[in-house]
Amino acid sequence: MNDPIWLRPERTGHGPAPEYSRERIAAAGIALADASGLAAVSMRKVAGALGAGTASLYRYVATRDELVDLMVDAVTGELAYPKPVSGDWLADALSIGRDLRGLYRRHPWMVEIHPGATGIGPNGVAYLEQGLAALSALDRPAQAKLEAVAMLSGVVSLFARDELSTRSSTTADGRAATARYLAAVVTPERYPHLAAMFGSAAGPGPGADELFERVISALLGGLLNA
Repeated sequence: MNDPIWLRPERTGHGPAPEYSRERIAAAGIALADASGLAAVSMRKVAGALGAGTASLYRYVATRDELVDLMVDAVTGELAYPKPVSGDWLADALSIGRDLRGLYRRHPWMVEIHPGATGIGPNGVAYLEQGLAALSALDRPAQAKLEAVAMLSGVVSLFARDELSTRSSTTADGRAATARYLAAVVTPERYPHLAAMFGSAAGPGPGADELFERVISALLGGLLNA
């Protein structure tokens, strides 16, 4: 089995220095993905963006999967983890969630990648360290904390995917469309419990930011029994 790209040196001790760094290759892939989505990223297009031949790119990355690994790790580096934590585990975890949500907004193609589907690079390791540091004040097993960090990542990814959808239930237009539909079909005769809930609701539901933090807080509190 081949070593992950992170365990292979960018260059051997012999021969000329490499013309392209992994950082530069990842940046070219990120620019393509930011502009046109992950499907637009190919070895040929990245090589073209660098002014190189496609075959020459394989001297640096063995497969497209490795290229995507580099891209994901590079954007994860924007989080600049690890950072100091406050000691308030929920506030620190919510801060991670907000950071990750912002990352998805800057790089929408990231929602196409399921958490855990790529190799863990240096910045991915730093992300896990930040998550465990955020939960360090809790008297819970390390494995439970790691699972909570994984669930946090997954829920933020799903939330971001919904936000980026043109028919999202978390956008103003999406909520308005859903409200119109429910008002048309929910009657006391057919759906008495839903009708009662809507009848007792005071004002509009929570905004996207409030809903985001409510869901994350409930999820982590339940997982960690805190």
